[in-house]
Amino acid sequence: MISKAMRLARVGSGSELVAALLMALGFPCIMLAAILPNLWFFAGAAAVTYLADRYLHHCGSYLINRLTAIRAGLSIRFLVRQLLLILLLSRMGFGEEPLFYVTVACLLAFYGLQAPQSAIVTLIRLRRKLPVVTRNVDLERVRIPDAPSLLLMNRPAEKMLHLDVFAIAGVLIAAETGTDAIAYAGLGLTLLLALGYLLLLLPYIRPKQLVGSADKVLSAVDAWLGEYKPTVVLYFSGSKESAYQANMWLETMAQVEGRPMILLRERNILPQLAETSVPVLCVPGGVHLMNLNLSSVRVALYAANVGKNIHLLRVPTMKHVFIGHGDSDKIASVNPYSKVYDEVWTAGRAGRDRYALADVGVRDEDIVEVGRPQLATIQSWTGTQRNPIPTVLYAPTWEGWDDNPGNTSLLLAGENIVRRLLEAERPVRLLYKPHPFTGTRSAKAKAVHQRITAMIEQAAAARATDPRWAEQTAAGQGERAEARAEMARIEARLAELAAGGARVARDEAELSRDSLADPAREAETARLKNEWNAASWRSQGWWEHRVITGAQMRLYDCFNESDAMVSDISSVVSDFIASGKPYAVTDSAELGEEEFRRQNTAVRAAVILSNSAAELDELLAAVTDPASDALADARRELKQYLLGPDEPTSMVQFNTAVKELAARSEARNVGVSKSLGAPVSG
Repeated sequence: MISKAMRLARVGSGSELVAALLMALGFPCIMLAAILPNLWFFAGAAAVTYLADRYLHHCGSYLINRLTAIRAGLSIRFLVRQLLLILLLSRMGFGEEPLFYVTVACLLAFYGLQAPQSAIVTLIRLRRKLPVVTRNVDLERVRIPDAPSLLLMNRPAEKMLHLDVFAIAGVLIAAETGTDAIAYAGLGLTLLLALGYLLLLLPYIRPKQLVGSADKVLSAVDAWLGEYKPTVVLYFSGSKESAYQANMWLETMAQVEGRPMILLRERNILPQLAETSVPVLCVPGGVHLMNLNLSSVRVALYAANVGKNIHLLRVPTMKHVFIGHGDSDKIASVNPYSKVYDEVWTAGRAGRDRYALADVGVRDEDIVEVGRPQLATIQSWTGTQRNPIPTVLYAPTWEGWDDNPGNTSLLLAGENIVRRLLEAERPVRLLYKPHPFTGTRSAKAKAVHQRITAMIEQAAAARATDPRWAEQTAAGQGERAEARAEMARIEARLAELAAGGARVARDEAELSRDSLADPAREAETARLKNEWNAASWRSQGWWEHRVITGAQMRLYDCFNESDAMVSDISSVVSDFIASGKPYAVTDSAELGEEEFRRQNTAVRAAVILSNSAAELDELLAAVTDPASDALADARRELKQYLLGPDEPTSMVQFNTAVKELAARSEARNVGVSKSLGAPVSG
C-alpha cells in the first residue's frame, strides 16, 4: 500500500511521502487554526509546514515541481501562510490594534523586497550563463569576474522566503504575551535581513562584475578555434547518466595524433566528464554550434546515435564516423541511422559481419576495423584463479527502453544467479556491478536490483562471522587497515587536486575561466585513481562479497579482479572476452542454446545460462579446473574475431584510420575548392 502511494505521488522514499502528507495536511490545519482561532494550533501546524517544505526541497522532491505546476509554488505557499497569520490576528481581536497594521505593512514590504532580489539573481545568472562552456580552453579575451558566493546564489528564493520565520514567530509570541515589541523586533529583523540580502547582491550587477555578451564570448571561442585548429572532434550528446559513453573515449582522444577536441551538447554532461587535458567545448545551442569556426576539423567521431548529431553532420568539410560506445550483438549496434556517417568503425570482423547480416544500408566498404583502444588495461588470463577461491563478476546490463525479456538477465534470472553463486557448494566470491542505468525506466528492475543488493550484503555479513574465514580475517586485518588508510590519504590528495583545478568552480563561467589544462595534475590524478583502486581491493578480503556501484570503481578493474563473469548481451561481454577468461551469458528470452548462439556472436564461447542459472556449475568448473575448460580455444578464436588482432595495437589501428580519413577529407576539400575557384580553408 505504501509503495503504491509512493509511486502515485512520485516520491523516492517513505520519509519523503510522510513530508508530503504533512505539508498537504498542514495548510488546512493552519487555516482551521486561524478561523477558530487557536494560536498554539496555528504555531504547531505552521512549524510542520516549514519543516516539511524544507525537507522536500533538500531531497529534490519531484512534488516541488508538481506544486509549482498547479500554482502552489514556493512563494504562494509562503504568502498563504502570511495571509493566514493576518486572519489569525483579526480573529483574535487585533484587527484595530497597531500590531495588526504594522504586521500587514511589514509583510507587504517584505513581499516587495522579494521582487528586486529575484530580478537581480535572474540578471546575474543570465549574464553569467555562457553560450559555450569550456574546459582546457583559454578565454582570456573574455573578462570573466568571480561569481557571487554560493550562499547568495544557491536556492535564493527559498532562502529569502524563509526569512519570514522571524516575523511570524515574533507576531505569534506578541499575540500570546501581549508584548508588541517582540513582534516589531521579529518583523524588523525579517526586513533587515531581506534588505541585507539585497544589498549583498547589488555589487554583482555592476558592469565590471558581469560577463561579456554572448557575441563576445562566441567571438573569443572562434578566435581560440582559429589558433588551436582542431583536426579531430569527439562529438557527444545525451543525458548526464550517459556521460560514461563519452568518458570511455577520453584516454583514446588524448592519444589521437593531431589536435583533438571534445564537443558536448548538454551542460549537465560537463560536470560528469572525467579528467582530461583535451580541450572541451560544450555548445548547447544548435545555431551557435553551426556558426562556430570548425573549418580545420577533418574527422568527427560520434559515440552515440542521437538526434542532435545532425547539427554537425551537416558540415561537409569533415568526415563523419560512428564509433559507438561499445561493441555488442544488441540491436543498437546495427542501427539503420549509422548509414548517415561516412564510415562506421568496429572493433573487429564481427562488427562488419553484423552490419552485413542486418542489411540496414551500411556498405561494407564504409566499415573500418580499428580494435578497441580502451581495452589495453585489461589483463589476460593466466589460466589459474587469482585467489584460493574463485571470484565471479555479475555485471548485468539495464532493462532497456522496452520490455523485451532478452534485454537483461536481472528481471528473470538475476536473483537465481546471485543465489546460486552465494550458495555454491565450493565457496565463491561474488562481485555485483550493475549497469548505471539499472532501474531508471523500470520500477521492477530497480526492485530486483535492491533485493539482489540486500542478498549480497546479508551474505557478506554472514561470511564475516563464519568460522571458516576467521583465520583469514584475523591474519589480514593489518593489511586491510593499511589499505583503508591509504585510500583515505589518496582521497584527501585527490580532493586537493580537484580544489586546485576548476572542478570546484561556483558556476559555469568560473569553470570556463579557470579550467585550463594541467598535464601534471592530470597525470597525478590518473596515477592516484589507479592506486586508489588497487588499495580498495586490498581493503577487503579475497573472500568478501561486494556490491560495486558508481564510477569510482571501474568496470575493467572488476574484470582484472575476477576469474569469470556472468552478464547479458552487451558490450560488457565483448570487452570481457579481451581477458580470455571464462564467462557465461543468460538466455533470458529463452531462445534455446543453439538459436541463442546463432543470433549472438559474443556468446559462441560462453556458457549459456537459462533463467534458472542451473548451468553455473559448468562456469565454476572451468575456473577451478583448466581440464574442464572446454571453451578455452573457442574464446581465443572469438577474441580475434570480435576485437581484431593484438598487433598492431588498437591505438595504432585507430590513429591509422584517423589519418587516412583525414587525408580523404582534405582531398575532398581541395577538389571542391578547385572546382569553385576558392581558397582551401583550414
